[in-house]
Parts: sequence; C-alpha cells; structure tokens
Amino acid sequence: MRFLLTMLLCCVPLGADVAADLAQVRAEPNLEKRSRAALDLAERSLKASRQAYTAGEMAQVSALLDEVEQSVDLAESSLKETHKDPIKSPKHFKYAEMKTVDLLRKLEAFSQDISVDDRPMVEKTKEKVQGAHDRLLQGIMMGKKK
Repeated sequence: MRFLLTMLLCCVPLGADVAADLAQVRAEPNLEKRSRAALDLAERSLKASRQAYTAGEMAQVSALLDEVEQSVDLAESSLKETHKDPIKSPKHFKYAEMKTVDLLRKLEAFSQDISVDDRPMVEKTKEKVQGAHDRLLQGIMMGKKK
C-alpha cells in the first residue's frame, strides 16, 4: 500500500512539473537561451516518458512525448525568431542540431525497447523531431533564405 501511494505521489508532480517547466522556458526573453532550455526540457521529458512507460502509465507517456514535440518546436521557432543567419552565427543552431540528433537516437532506442503496439506514439514524435532536425541542418548548410 505504501509503495502504491509513494509511486502515485512521485508521478503526479512529474507531469505538473514538466508543464510548469515549459511555461518557464517560454517566459525566457533571450531566444538563444530559450532554445537551449527547450531542448534540455525535451531531453528530460523523454527520460521521464521512459520511466513512465516502465511504470505502465501510458497516458503520461503520451503526454510527455507531446512535451518533447512541443519543446523541439519551441526551440526551432525561437532560433527562427532571432532572425540570425545560421551560417554567420552557427553556435546555437549547431547546438540545436546536435541535440535533435541525440534525441532522435534516444527516441529510436525507446521505440525498440517498447511494445510493437505502443510504437506509433513514439514514431510520431520521432517524425516531428526528424523534421526539425532536417530544417536546422538545412539552415546550417544552406544559410538563411533571402
């Protein structure tokens, strides 16, 4: 009984904490820092989704994977809002590209670790992160459209 109560109390704040973190990240006025914080949040959300899957909480897994998608989208849009040329100022763009590659590797490993029936929700997230990665890489390689 205590174990169940402890698990419940541990998991409830986790979902609320991630939502609060996303709001804090959105409140960051510096766009480069916002992008970096959003990617760090995406990584934490992915780790939490693995833990939730191990605990058998599929609703929380889905919510946390949505947080990963939202965080990556926020990071990409924040970099776009800087209006900087990725070729002339590649630091933050390259960081985002490397973090999305890392997220893709972790998502692929997560996809392989879970049941075949549960893979579509991870694949959806992986596709969104892949799209963001491709756009970041294209920006770094081709520069800003004029």
